[in-house]
Amino acid sequence: MPPDKPDLLDAARGHSPADMVFKNATIFNPFTGDWREGDLAVKNGIVLGTGTYTGRSERDCAGLFIIPGLIDAHVHIESSLLTPQEYARLVAPCGTTTVIADPHEIANVAGVAGIEFMLAARRDAAIDIQYMLPSCVPAAPLEKGGAILEAPDLRRFIGREGVLGLGEMMNVPGVLSGDPGIAHKLALSAIRDGHAPGLSGRDLNAYLLAGLQSDHECTSLAEAEEKLRKGMYIFLRDGSTEQNIEALIPLVTPFSVSRCCFSTDDCHPDLLMRQGHIDRCIRKAIAAGLAPELAIRMATLSPAGRFGLHDRGALVPGRRADLCIIDDPEQFAIRQVFCGGREIRSSRQTRSAPFPPSIHCQVPSPATISIAGTGQTRVIGLVPGQIVTESLRYEIDGRNIPDTKRDILKVVVCNRYGTGKCGTGLVHGFSFRQGAIAASISHDAHNIIASGVSDDEILLAISSVIQAQGGMAAVTGTSAEVLPLDCAGLMSTLHYEDVVSRLDRISTVTHEMGGIDNPFMYLSFLALTVIPALRITDRGVFDCGEFRDVPLFVE
Repeated sequence: MPPDKPDLLDAARGHSPADMVFKNATIFNPFTGDWREGDLAVKNGIVLGTGTYTGRSERDCAGLFIIPGLIDAHVHIESSLLTPQEYARLVAPCGTTTVIADPHEIANVAGVAGIEFMLAARRDAAIDIQYMLPSCVPAAPLEKGGAILEAPDLRRFIGREGVLGLGEMMNVPGVLSGDPGIAHKLALSAIRDGHAPGLSGRDLNAYLLAGLQSDHECTSLAEAEEKLRKGMYIFLRDGSTEQNIEALIPLVTPFSVSRCCFSTDDCHPDLLMRQGHIDRCIRKAIAAGLAPELAIRMATLSPAGRFGLHDRGALVPGRRADLCIIDDPEQFAIRQVFCGGREIRSSRQTRSAPFPPSIHCQVPSPATISIAGTGQTRVIGLVPGQIVTESLRYEIDGRNIPDTKRDILKVVVCNRYGTGKCGTGLVHGFSFRQGAIAASISHDAHNIIASGVSDDEILLAISSVIQAQGGMAAVTGTSAEVLPLDCAGLMSTLHYEDVVSRLDRISTVTHEMGGIDNPFMYLSFLALTVIPALRITDRGVFDCGEFRDVPLFVE
């Protein structure tokens, strides 16, 4: 029996006062999906129960609604451009009290040291950050990033505080072929996240048979329905560019809600600051026709059950007092947030120390990124609101690139780890009329990636990122606006307000360039070879369907 259990038992029975009592509230129960009026009592950060209680501190919540703290089922904190402490400070006022994070971005850059950095950072966070171990470092066998993590490298983390299981398994071909190294990783934990965009039929059967349990990559209702019927947990995703909630919301019913959760996956901080986090997902789901009770269940008890976090997800006796106070379930605006019984108040913390330098490359020469020849080429086509791409074909003359009339621009990837490799391809969909952008974020190897309207501007953008030892740069002419990412070239040690301010300045430049919204988020996924259909790496063009490097010009 825990040392404080006798005190808790007495307080639960009403024989001694609670620490805090929320009086006259309307309290949501995700087990039953209903609301009941009453008092909610808390002691030592634990829910004592509901009923009639007295406490050392009491709050009158008449006319207000109380729900469990919100849980993000799958997120990459690094994609917020913030350190874990700053990320937590940003999302906590949105009602989030727990996130399930996969640190595979920094793991691809720095391996074990990157995971240790993220684990250490959770200790000072305003919310509870739980991690899934990166299963695919590198993301695919041909990729060469900053590290290779095999099962023995990951085994040291099993059982560590803050580690729940194995993160998204992206190497679908390796799973299906029975790769021994992947089998050893899958054996590390009973909790295993999947990543299987477009997988169906017998191949999906084999993927599930190997032990994968969830998917956050569904973009169509039919895909999600097949995976749900075969027993997968489905994470409905809403990130900066991956927006799937509206298409998938018919999947969620009272019968299926226990297998459905929300995921934000990859979100920039400006979106989080202005539109919210999991609370944003709930509002979108309600707007798409889902009952508020089902949406709240998806953000609380469902992810808690999926990850075996039976100490949270509902405001019942013995669970953590993670809770939110809201005015109205339909509008879903967060008033106050409590994590472990303590109210979360946003206050600036000491800035994190930067991660050791990780950019070890030089600016490529103009000749290196030139395109010579004429003929039919493979062109990466951006898909609005998605991270999948199209495999397009265009007749081009290399001397006439960029072709702004047809919106065909160069895209360049420079290896950041000192190999000297540099790949050049073509992309359609950015709509730039001038300038260039570059970043040290390119999933998952996180080489430097750039696209733009002229070679000079592309090279200046790449140079700006290298000089900053990682960052995001928007260039027009000879002028560059840069957000330094001094933590592994992925995250900034600035406070989130300052990061958003700098992002705003960069956005002003990209809008003047004539570009689409969120161009950096689209750019960051163009090198991710485990998502269909066509990609660019430091080796050149990659066909995800054939799972091999292919020439730019169609032979």
